[in-house]
Amino acid sequence: MTDGEVNLHQQLISAIEHQKRSTVTVLSCLLSVQDSVGYIPSEAIDIIANKMDTTINDVWGVASFYTNFRFTPPKSSTIEICWGPTCHLLGATKILETTQNELDLETEGDSEKGNITLKYNTCLGACAQAPVININHNIIGSMTPEKIPQILSKFLEDN
Repeated sequence: MTDGEVNLHQQLISAIEHQKRSTVTVLSCLLSVQDSVGYIPSEAIDIIANKMDTTINDVWGVASFYTNFRFTPPKSSTIEICWGPTCHLLGATKILETTQNELDLETEGDSEKGNITLKYNTCLGACAQAPVININHNIIGSMTPEKIPQILSKFLEDN
């Protein structure tokens, strides 16, 4: 193993072994890993299967069921567009279209234009500020399509 592989392995073990809740499940292990490293590496599936005394297929079954899990490393910046009812009614569609156009994307995913991942989110919990986006865990409210190019330019320049 290379130093990077050893470091990742240790990080996976730590994420799985040091969960905050007393009840540990396949799902809680997957969530902990994704919170720790940003995605679910294939090695994590093996480690979780061993920890939970189950099969790799059972772990993949849970991991592939939930669309919020990713299996490749994310880009350095993540932009989430809220698609909840309030944001939707107040203009999320145009915000989403503008963001996709600026990032040369047809759907959510990793942009080749910059080191940015675009995600849809069913609710960011900031309805009073709708429509909202979330950039690297910072919610920006009262969003308009006109603000998107300027906001994204900061991230495209940094990458």
